[in-house]
Amino acid sequence: MASMLRSAFRSSSALRLQASSVVTMSPTLALARRFISEQTRSAIQKAVDSSPVVVFMKGTPDVPQCGFSRAVIQILDLHNVPPEKLAAFNVLEDSELRNGIKEFSDWPTIPQVYVKGEFVGGCDIVLGMHQSGELETLLQNSDVISKPPTSDADSDASSTSTPASS
Repeated sequence: MASMLRSAFRSSSALRLQASSVVTMSPTLALARRFISEQTRSAIQKAVDSSPVVVFMKGTPDVPQCGFSRAVIQILDLHNVPPEKLAAFNVLEDSELRNGIKEFSDWPTIPQVYVKGEFVGGCDIVLGMHQSGELETLLQNSDVISKPPTSDADSDASSTSTPASS
């Protein structure tokens, strides 16, 4: 019986500790969210809207400064994203941008990818979308890359197929 009480007490103490940790973290996070200035928020929004595909990264597309940034650029290259439809911002050149973009997107890591002004995610999300085919679809639907032409044979086969007669 005593062992069950100790076990229950430890469990409820752990839950209280976790709950109190969340409560004590929330005001800190809320306070941190206030540190991005309207000027910085406006500048980031302008950057996000500046091109169909926007990447906030460490380094530049030609010289990425981290493996995750390099991977995102390689994935976009695999999809033949035209350079004129890609804007990249080096967060290593501006600490306010580096910290502000994390708050702006509510995403803790860099690189960060936006398509048509919408936050897509970081390297892991972009890689997963690439592997599943979702990234190609998103880029096509956003008019970033061309949709593959449909062949006449494909459209003819689908429009002329009829049930077999008996």
